[in-house]
Amino acid sequence: MSRRCELTGKGVQAGNNVSHANNRTRRRFLPNLCNVTLMSEVLGQSFKLRVSAHALRSVEHRGGLDAFLMKAADRDLSQRARDIKGRIAKATSEATESAAA
Repeated sequence: MSRRCELTGKGVQAGNNVSHANNRTRRRFLPNLCNVTLMSEVLGQSFKLRVSAHALRSVEHRGGLDAFLMKAADRDLSQRARDIKGRIAKATSEATESAAA
């Protein structure tokens, strides 16, 4: 399993440990990933995702998983998140078509 957020694409970054004597050794900055279950209100279904703590705050700020995915760029999302986004878009378009008819 890769250390990458499924919603924002945030991954591992590299940098240096710098000692008092200014010696530099390579290190990795790992994202704060959490296993969470997020509910889709349009689909009425919950999804288990591995997201960063920052992405979890962004989901709450935007008003839930559905609103977050509809605004998110496809290049940042994982394949699984893109599939969920497509299902949500299809369900919302069907709901608007049936309401208009």
